[in-house]
Formats: sequence, C-alpha cells, structure tokens
Amino acid sequence: MALMHEPTAPYHSVQDALRVLETVAGHTGVTDTELARRTGLGVERLTILLRTLRREGYVEQLTDGAYVTGEALGRLGSAAGRDQAVREQIQRTLDRLRDSLGAAVYVSRYVDGEVTITQYAAGPTTPAVNEWVDFRFSAHATALGKSLLGQLDHNGRRDHLSRHKMARLTSRTITSDKLLLSRLETQPPTVPHLDLQEYAVGTVCAAVPITAGSSVGCLALSLPIEHAHRLRQAADTLNREAGPVLLSLAI
Repeated sequence: MALMHEPTAPYHSVQDALRVLETVAGHTGVTDTELARRTGLGVERLTILLRTLRREGYVEQLTDGAYVTGEALGRLGSAAGRDQAVREQIQRTLDRLRDSLGAAVYVSRYVDGEVTITQYAAGPTTPAVNEWVDFRFSAHATALGKSLLGQLDHNGRRDHLSRHKMARLTSRTITSDKLLLSRLETQPPTVPHLDLQEYAVGTVCAAVPITAGSSVGCLALSLPIEHAHRLRQAADTLNREAGPVLLSLAI
C-alpha cells in the first residue's frame, strides 16, 4: 500500500516544534531569543509554538525566563512505558479539544487495511457517534474514513473499496465508487473531510489528517445535527489543533 505524501499544516507545525524541542533538550536552559537564533523561526511563530509546548507539558519556563524540557517530554522520551505515555498524552489533548470545541473528538488509524478508532473523548453534552454500522465497513460514508482513504494512493483506495461494499446508510450516502474516488482525488489535503448525515441521520462530522511517517491517521469530530452550523468553524479549529496529537506520535 502506497501513501499520498502531501504534508499538511499540522505536519509543518510538528517539524518546527521538534526543532524547538531538540534545541531545548540540548541545553540546561535556553531563552526565547536564543531559540529563535538557533532554530531560525520568527518571533511570532516561535511564541505560538512555545505556548503550545508549555500547555502540553513538553517544555517549562523557569523564573528567569529560560526554557527547559517538561515532564511530558520525559515520559514520551523514555522507552519504558512509552506506548502508555503516548496514549495518556493524546487522551489529555483529546479531552481538551472536546471541551474547547464542544464536540466529541476521535483519533482514527488505518491499520492492516482497516479503519480503527484508537482513542476518543466524549461526554454527556458531547456524545460519541452511535456506531450502528461498524466503522471498518463504512469508510465511504464517514468523515474519518474518507480522510484515511484520501491519504492512500489510487490502488490503495480501490483495494479498500473492493473489500467493503459501499452500502447506502442514509439518503445522503455516496454509493458510487467512481464518484467517491473522484472526490477523494480532488480534495485538497488542507481541507477537512465532512460527513453531512452520510453515516447517520442526525449527526455531522469532520476529519483532518495526522499522518506520522508511514502510518495513516486522522483526527475527527462529531456534532448532533442541531449544531451543524458550527461544523465548518469547528473543523478549521480541529485542523489548527491537530499538531499536538501528531507531535505525541512523532516524538
């Protein structure tokens, strides 16, 4: 299975964040001025990255203003229990996104040719989607499924659709593989994939890619139909906030 390699905004943010972390880790304390000089990042860009890295616990700022590595980086950088540390870090990020977006949030991966929900954050006021049809068999109808398929090459998409019949789940579901493939091929990588009641009546969703290396993944959200007017703004925010999840996978 080959992948479509078109770096998105979160990917570039993570590359910059990793440069900052590498510089911080190489010193016992480094100022933002020194960070800007060593990384070549502009002051505004660096300020935004440092704010995010502090919020996620990757760096800490000392009383004299210098930056040092934070506890989160130590946990993820340790071989012992790293997988659990990554899950916990991602879960904290998902919980924060759920609360700030007012929507259920999901991380999905494409593993061994199948769609898998690896983690999610939901709550009483932000209910998760009712999985009335297994997500493995409904990638053509879900935002997260379309986002994952969109990151495969043409043959990878054809292979998936040959194994999973495109069933009509609602009146809005696309059941033509030709139409779906055409839309996937023309969708810009920076534009979130949407599900406007294609999977389930009463629910709308959006998804953005978070591909790390050869692993295909996406970050998604769902809203009840009465909040559909918030979908596009929430999707844009999700796209901007995908960096911390991708960073946890990349460290």
